[in-house]
Amino acid sequence: MDFTPTPEQTAARELAAEIFGDLSTPERLADRGAATDTALWKELCSAGLPGAVAETGLLGLVLMLEEQGRTTAQVPFAASCVYGLLAIGAHGDADQRARLLPALGDGTAVATGAFPARPGGVRAWPDGPRPADGTRRTDGRARLTGCVPVVPWLREATHVLVPDGVTQTLWLLRTDAPGVRRDPVETTAPWSAGRLTLDDAPAERLSPDASAPRRSARHPYADVLATARTAFAGLQAGVCAGALARAVSHTLTREQFGRPLCTHQGVQLRAADAHMDTEAIRLTAYEAAWRRDAGLDAGEQALTAAWWAAEAGTRVVHTGQHLHGGIGADLDHPVHRHFLWGRQLAAYLGSGAEVLEELGRLLTTRDPRGAHAAQAAQAVPHARDPHPRHEEAAS
Repeated sequence: MDFTPTPEQTAARELAAEIFGDLSTPERLADRGAATDTALWKELCSAGLPGAVAETGLLGLVLMLEEQGRTTAQVPFAASCVYGLLAIGAHGDADQRARLLPALGDGTAVATGAFPARPGGVRAWPDGPRPADGTRRTDGRARLTGCVPVVPWLREATHVLVPDGVTQTLWLLRTDAPGVRRDPVETTAPWSAGRLTLDDAPAERLSPDASAPRRSARHPYADVLATARTAFAGLQAGVCAGALARAVSHTLTREQFGRPLCTHQGVQLRAADAHMDTEAIRLTAYEAAWRRDAGLDAGEQALTAAWWAAEAGTRVVHTGQHLHGGIGADLDHPVHRHFLWGRQLAAYLGSGAEVLEELGRLLTTRDPRGAHAAQAAQAVPHARDPHPRHEEAAS
């Protein structure tokens, strides 16, 4: 493994850092509230950063998302790249790629995903009358019915990638299509999220053909979910790094009993633990992204990164807020945004306990030859023990 960024990845990260640093300031964030920063999104798209993901790969996206996380910028960068550019690029047919990727690359279209799939959440039916037994599926187009309580960046999205809750087939639909309803939902973080309700909404199936540039051996749903977990873990690494940087700056200048807070051993230990947690999130996200870009299975690595993002991410943002003392509880203080983002990301795509249980199932069902049994089914939550045990952490 070699996580050294390529020149293209380095250039994309540096440009992203410059744009986020210049435009995603605490003052602008306070003015925007939960709304998307459309001017910032336009600047990112004009610079070609979403479109560059096709060249920089998932590792390049993770590097750029770290820079977004440092500033908690209010743009649908991760969602549109993961559920749009990368998902369609890997699992769409030639017509879908030609029709959708240019618009997603220049920002005129925005994608999001109703992930993860939940049993009984969304069902797909063939166009026309529904079959009595509910078992038939269409290969190309279908009507979707169901509800997804929270979808990130839904209010800005033009397209939504929706997995069937039974077969985990990936369906792509337009948000302005008949039968699609979007209702605003408040989340922990000030994301522009929404509740997605589908009533015979028309959708097209996402399935690769022989011309697909990158065909994964994994089930498309499992691949997209692993990609999303990796990308959002990278975003969490940036959120944690930003929170820790603010805490370090504060403790260097704030004095207690005649000396800076940073000279107290307790403060140093908390900051050191937070630094190690942040590095663990970053490293595991890099490994999962590198493996996917290399065409290797990254299911276990994506789950490991997601576990660190959930468990360690929560610890880091709590530390960042705690080291600010009383002002850390101020809802208007910039560090509080990192706290909210960290908490939201820790729950998105599965809590630490859920991810650890899924990773355990994946490891215990591994085929002796290296394959994994029932990859698609492993991603759907099973009934959980009311008293789960989590003595062993993912590493």
